[in-house]
Amino acid sequence: MNKSIIKGVTDKLIFKLYHNKFLEKIFHTREALLKKDIKDCKSVLDLGCGSESPIKYCKNVEYSVGVEAFKPDLEKSKLLRIHSKYINENILNIDFEEDSFDAVMIMDVIEHLNKEDAIKMIKRADKWARKKIIITTPNGFYPAYGDHKNILQTHLSGFGCKELQNLGFTVYGINGLKILWVDEVNRDQQITIKDGFKIKPYIFGVSLIGLSQLFTYFLPNYAFTFYAVKNKDNYAKRPD
Repeated sequence: MNKSIIKGVTDKLIFKLYHNKFLEKIFHTREALLKKDIKDCKSVLDLGCGSESPIKYCKNVEYSVGVEAFKPDLEKSKLLRIHSKYINENILNIDFEEDSFDAVMIMDVIEHLNKEDAIKMIKRADKWARKKIIITTPNGFYPAYGDHKNILQTHLSGFGCKELQNLGFTVYGINGLKILWVDEVNRDQQITIKDGFKIKPYIFGVSLIGLSQLFTYFLPNYAFTFYAVKNKDNYAKRPD
């Protein structure tokens, strides 16, 4: 059988397993955690929403605003009708009234800002959110480079677990062990659950990432990616 056909079949199988309602809770996938954390949030601001935000799996959200500076990604998201409203703008240039949204998502975004701007963005998100702020970002600085089409993909900073905790976040680990991932990526190697593995062939890399996720969720310092949640002072914390 053709290798591309085998990979296509494998991708579909992995996608089904990754989004299986039972397995996603056991393995603490990003989408499963997000669905749990915003299950009582009717309005969500998605900063740097990209082309296929994971909010599309959160069916309870009644109103969402996607902010994206890279127009091709924004247009793709529009075609998929993921958000209620779109803003084609750099997230550093927008503003909202205090408590405008139940939740603010900043997923795989702050690493694309310098450290000073990233912290400012988190503090502004804190002002806009009524209930919680959710962040995903690599564990520490992870070299990644954009290209002439989208230089915004370049990574400019990195955060440690303690830094996020000092900003009021509870931090969990996702995407398995950090040591299983390649040391850097370019524009053609997106940092996702399916790309950039050190372990080959592909299916073995996926399997090891998934199995290691069983414990890296509880040991974020060893994880490839942080999933961080900050509940506002007047909002009850999420039970694990």
